[in-house]
Amino acid sequence: MNPIDELRAARPAHLGDRPVDERTRAAELSYAMSGPRQAGRRRKVVRPAWGLGLAGAAAAVTAVVVVMAGNGAAPTPRAPDGGGAVATATDAPDGSGSTANPDGTAAPRVTLSARDVLLAAAEKADRQDERTGDYWHTATVSRTLLTVAGGGYRMVMQNRNEMWTPSATGGEQWSRNQSLGARPATEEDRKAWEAAGSPAKVEVAVPGKPGSPAQGKRGALVADTAPGKVRTSHSPLVDGDKVFWLGRNVTMKELRGLPSDPDDLKKWLLRSYEGHDTESSSTPMVSEVWLFKVSAGLITDMPVTPQVRGAAFRMLAELDTVKVVENVTDAEGRQGTAVSVEERVKGGAVLEDRLIFDESTGRALASENVVVKPGGLQVGLEPGEVFHSTAMLEAGWTDEKP
Repeated sequence: MNPIDELRAARPAHLGDRPVDERTRAAELSYAMSGPRQAGRRRKVVRPAWGLGLAGAAAAVTAVVVVMAGNGAAPTPRAPDGGGAVATATDAPDGSGSTANPDGTAAPRVTLSARDVLLAAAEKADRQDERTGDYWHTATVSRTLLTVAGGGYRMVMQNRNEMWTPSATGGEQWSRNQSLGARPATEEDRKAWEAAGSPAKVEVAVPGKPGSPAQGKRGALVADTAPGKVRTSHSPLVDGDKVFWLGRNVTMKELRGLPSDPDDLKKWLLRSYEGHDTESSSTPMVSEVWLFKVSAGLITDMPVTPQVRGAAFRMLAELDTVKVVENVTDAEGRQGTAVSVEERVKGGAVLEDRLIFDESTGRALASENVVVKPGGLQVGLEPGEVFHSTAMLEAGWTDEKP
């Protein structure tokens, strides 16, 4: 059985029989490669379009995509709490570290707290355009960096995914996927790849997989450097009306009717919290981390109203553990601000789950998982490295299907 067939066979029963898009494949790999097999069938679960299990992908791949600030410096974190502004002396037009008051005297530049940044984003989200259509359409590109088995260099695997989710019950959900091809991660990796003969196909290691590349091919996946074929598929909605996962399977009507008050929204979401990870019932997770991961998916690409998206930002602003990192450049080269929380995963590692957004519009740009403390299957990664990212290219209503 090849790795992909094995992955399908190991697919957790609670995920149902729906096809898996490329954005969530890394999360599926984590469960298949590291968790016990499950027998039997339980209720079908609609996979979240954002892929809530990206943090779990740490158990499946050694993926390293370094994200630095736009000026080449490490991103600057903002305090997780405290509503007051923090005065700083940076980025003055004259290079003095100050800006000018109306009377010509120098004044320090003001940097807002994490809470203030999120509340400002909520105001922008409230003013986003709102209309509906026949389908909710999203397009993303996911990137994962893997080590070539026995090659001593790394390749970035890239995949594009599109989804069309019907607004009416009884419809079909469409997806379109394409591998964009693997490429060397750095110039040094490119030289090593060329020294190896510039192979069109490479075997990339899957850490923690029984039967490592040194022991056999069961521990590796084949990556093609050329773009793959565009594959389009469609399938009926689960139960005829379930469209997304938001702590539980939800309908389009439920999504469109979510409360726009942040306290009510929090209560609504936490009704589905059962004390464990969004991907695995055997992995404990504190409620604030769970709430962040579910809410980030809601903000990123779910067809909720602008007022609900704003309520989600306001709800995150009240979490004690949330922090903001500014001057973050996503894998598409877009600069934004990241809101994040930390979580502990298997092996003692600590990860930072990030939602990157544009402060000027309140729109989500990308999701990332950043290593804070390596350990277990994250051994070998450096703090600050992003091992998986998903960039949002499009999210909105359309009347056209593929």
